[in-house]
Amino acid sequence: MTTSPAAVATRPQALRDSLTMLGRQLRHVKRYPELSVIVVALPIVFLLLFVYVFGGTLGAGLIPGAGPQTGGRAQYANYVVPAILVMTIASIATGTSVTVAMDMTGGIIARFRTMSIAPGSVLAGHAFGAVLQAQGSLLVLLGVSFLVGFRPSADVGDWLAAAALLTGLAFAVAWLSVACGLVSRTVESASNYPMPLVLLPFLGSGFVPTESMPGPLAWFAEHQPFTPIMDTLRALLLGTALDARAAWLSAVWCLALTVVGYLWARRAYARPHKV
Repeated sequence: MTTSPAAVATRPQALRDSLTMLGRQLRHVKRYPELSVIVVALPIVFLLLFVYVFGGTLGAGLIPGAGPQTGGRAQYANYVVPAILVMTIASIATGTSVTVAMDMTGGIIARFRTMSIAPGSVLAGHAFGAVLQAQGSLLVLLGVSFLVGFRPSADVGDWLAAAALLTGLAFAVAWLSVACGLVSRTVESASNYPMPLVLLPFLGSGFVPTESMPGPLAWFAEHQPFTPIMDTLRALLLGTALDARAAWLSAVWCLALTVVGYLWARRAYARPHKV
């Protein structure tokens, strides 16, 4: 039984190959800027929609006695920004899945398999590229958030903790997206598989408190992965009491989803692709 050169790649080689593949992904981002524009634009549109169209009414509901023209909209801007930050990360899922599917259906992955490169580096390039794209999008969104009235009270430690949590979520979404792209038979289907990741912030505590939802939906909202993450971000950024259970669940969900996505992607990459 023979072993391919890629299968016996050393750790330094795997790191070099991963950085090479990351560079390839960054060149793709530069070559196709419209993909990055979509990733940034969609969360900004939702931010403006919820703050300026729904914010007065929904914000007034957060503060009993506050009218739409008083503190309602400003209060809702603070409430909804953590959800939009999570949505920004989730929005990289479709683009990453499509990019991976394009590599799979275009034949470049088959060529990579014959080359002396670490097999995991191909996947790592996509995943790390998605994380960097998410971080750039988050910076743009935060800038727009300040313009629409977001006023956090976080100190340096809170900001660092929030950044770590968002980065952990970005890795989880990135690896799940890579796996979705690998198992997709067509580029079109690859754009559909990650849709639950994009919809989950709506079905959690991101836009309204879970206690305002009907029973079954409230139960789902309270137990899905994004709710503790959004609650923890909200506490960190707004200086409210941090729920230790929510913070612990946030870390567990990010780690668990990253591991599941990574193992799923490695297993899917090892199988022949069927068209």
